[in-house]
Amino acid sequence: MTPGDSFQTCSNRDGQTAESIFIAAMFVLYGPEFVFICRLRGMEEEADEAEHLVEGMHRTVIEHGWDGQWFLRAYDDAGDKVGGNDCDEGRIFIEPQGFCVMAGIGVDSDHARLALDSVREHLETPHGIVLNSPCYSRYHVNLGEISSYPPGYKENAGIFCHNNPWIIIAETIIGRGDRAFDLYQRLAPAYIEELSDLHKTEPYVFSQMVAGIDAERHGEAKNSWLTGTAAWMYVATTQYVLGIRPDYEGLVVDPCVPAHWDGFRVTRRFRGAVYHIEVENPEHVCKGVASIRIDGHAVEGNMLPLLPAGTVASVHVTLG
Repeated sequence: MTPGDSFQTCSNRDGQTAESIFIAAMFVLYGPEFVFICRLRGMEEEADEAEHLVEGMHRTVIEHGWDGQWFLRAYDDAGDKVGGNDCDEGRIFIEPQGFCVMAGIGVDSDHARLALDSVREHLETPHGIVLNSPCYSRYHVNLGEISSYPPGYKENAGIFCHNNPWIIIAETIIGRGDRAFDLYQRLAPAYIEELSDLHKTEPYVFSQMVAGIDAERHGEAKNSWLTGTAAWMYVATTQYVLGIRPDYEGLVVDPCVPAHWDGFRVTRRFRGAVYHIEVENPEHVCKGVASIRIDGHAVEGNMLPLLPAGTVASVHVTLG
């Protein structure tokens, strides 16, 4: 509140506790991993307790984190909504929409689809998805740093590339492969080289930020290399679009691709074995494994078994 004070420590002045829906979604997403590991180690009491807490958090997010058309970002230390429909600025944020759907929150109801449709309506631009909308036009002492940036830059409604893959993954969770790949193409260097004069960063690398729709030069990128975007994009495209991801007990094959794709081929090395995977899409669907054969033998479900190190296997997957 005083010039020169750090805007990163301006909140929590009255000893109250702010709550993040984004972090709550992380708890729901990663908690089951902890539960599974506990059970593998015979820690049943810890697993039961963690499972109970995760289930409780899931219910809490639905009860207190859903705002009608999308998930809230947080409650500030005064208990006021951040990223809610009644906010004048910053009504919707990207992070909870991605992570809540990744965590499976609202997937069995209509919440997940509504949240991602709201991202499309309120946050999407030709150059990627902005972090929040509307942008902050002035400094908000209860929010601090996010409202200190110029409109359309960095956390204030910039296209913060790191979190765009979360929406790509979320779209594959609900089976919208066309949408997921379209969002990938908006940021992937291989697809935007012709925009290099606008982008103004190396045409072969992701940037931390692309100027948002409210910025003076929408589409101009900043801070190349300084980002976790490449790692998250790798996870989004290989593990969720192509759908080949490691699990504790095998290799999951669960693609979610554009419907017009005829198929694809992937070689995946996993725990010392090599899997040559061919995916066919005769029905031109986005998602759904109809059958899997490994070295000619049918596989139940969509998890490839662990093979001895040094094994080379041929895998045929049919979508439908």
